[in-house]
Amino acid sequence: MADEDLAQVARRARWTATGSGALLTFAGLAAALLRLARPAPALVPAAYATGAGVCAVAAFLGSRGRTRRALWLMIAGVMVMALGDQFD
Repeated sequence: MADEDLAQVARRARWTATGSGALLTFAGLAAALLRLARPAPALVPAAYATGAGVCAVAAFLGSRGRTRRALWLMIAGVMVMALGDQFD
């Protein structure tokens, strides 16, 4: 019974990491496209796109069960996006 609960917790963690990474990826790509549409320094959309790429890798790792690494990569990706927002 306990093994079944642990498997369910692990499955839920994988889905959460994958879903969060994918959501952050799409948000970063959308922000990069919005920043490209208006006059902004080239560093801004590049930072959003880079952060989205890092979050995409996090989503991939989350789907493979590497949830701890995925969490740290999502944090790093959001930090890169926030850094790009500072230059806007």
